[in-house]
Amino acid sequence: MQLTTKGRYAITAMLDLASNDTGKPVTLDIISQRQNISLSYLEQLFAKLRRAELVKSVRGPGGGYLLDAKACDINLTQIIEAVDENIDLRRCKGIRGCNNGRQCISHQLWCEVSEQIRTFLNGKTLQMVIDDHNSNKGI
Repeated sequence: MQLTTKGRYAITAMLDLASNDTGKPVTLDIISQRQNISLSYLEQLFAKLRRAELVKSVRGPGGGYLLDAKACDINLTQIIEAVDENIDLRRCKGIRGCNNGRQCISHQLWCEVSEQIRTFLNGKTLQMVIDDHNSNKGI
C-alpha cells in the first residue's frame, strides 16, 4: 500500500467536513482554504466521494457538500477505497507472480500487514478521529 496524497487529502477533507458540520453545506473552496488543498484536486476527490455515497452535494446559492451519513458511520477504509486507493502492501497486488512468476518469499508477511492496516482503518471512523484530535488539543 502506498497511501498517496489522494487518500490523505480525501480523509483530511472528510474530517474537515465532519468537524465543521452545522447542517449547512460547505463549499469546497472553504475546505480548500482551511486545509490548504488545491480546489481542483478537491473537486476530483469529491466527485468520487459522492459516487461512493459518502457525501452529497447541494446545488445553488448556499450549496456545497454535506456528509451522506453520520461521522460515526463512515470509516477510513471507505474513504480510501472511494478515491481508488488500495490497501495492499504486496508488490504483486495478489497475483502472486512478483518473483519471476512465483510467489515471493515475503508474500505472506505483506498479506498479514495489509490485513492489519485494513482492520485498523475499518475500526476508525471520522468521529473517532475528531474525538481523538479534540481530546489531545491541550497536550
